[in-house]
Amino acid sequence: MIAVTRRNGTCFALNPDLVERVEATPDTVITLVGGARYIVVETVDEVIRAVRDFRASVLSAAENVHAGPGPRPGLHVVQDGER
Repeated sequence: MIAVTRRNGTCFALNPDLVERVEATPDTVITLVGGARYIVVETVDEVIRAVRDFRASVLSAAENVHAGPGPRPGLHVVQDGER
């Protein structure tokens, strides 16, 4: 989730996977895939940066889960006679 701020100062979290479009009209308007629209105080660049940082954190967390000791789950080479 990313945190954004309405023009009245209230903060809320938004699922960045649902963001379809971010526009400056001149207010920043975030449109979700379902058609919901939010006017926020953050700039278009700030929203883009927040979405990018969120996605990077998800990838980093996924990599850290697999970085522990032992074999990583998934495909691996099996030698003849091995199961």
